[in-house]
Amino acid sequence: MTPTQLALPDLQRRARRHVALRFGWMIHAIVFVVFNAGLIGLSALTGKHWAIYPLLGWGVGLAAHGLAVWLATSGFTQRMEAAELQRLQAQQGQEPRA
Repeated sequence: MTPTQLALPDLQRRARRHVALRFGWMIHAIVFVVFNAGLIGLSALTGKHWAIYPLLGWGVGLAAHGLAVWLATSGFTQRMEAAELQRLQAQQGQEPRA
């Protein structure tokens, strides 16, 4: 097994973490939709359009959460870490691992 290959328990742990991150975002999105639907309903009852402000603010948070989950589960951070490790090893005069 090469250093870049993971054993089954490591893969299972990583898979569980990725599923948990994605599931956490889905729960966040569902709560966002339900709660903001209620706020829009209240806003419509009062005849004022104030619900857009919490919708936009929370929407930015939801988008940031989604971006963080995507970056964590897409392999992007692992590739960045591997490249940085190779750069540091080369800087130290060590032979980079495959």
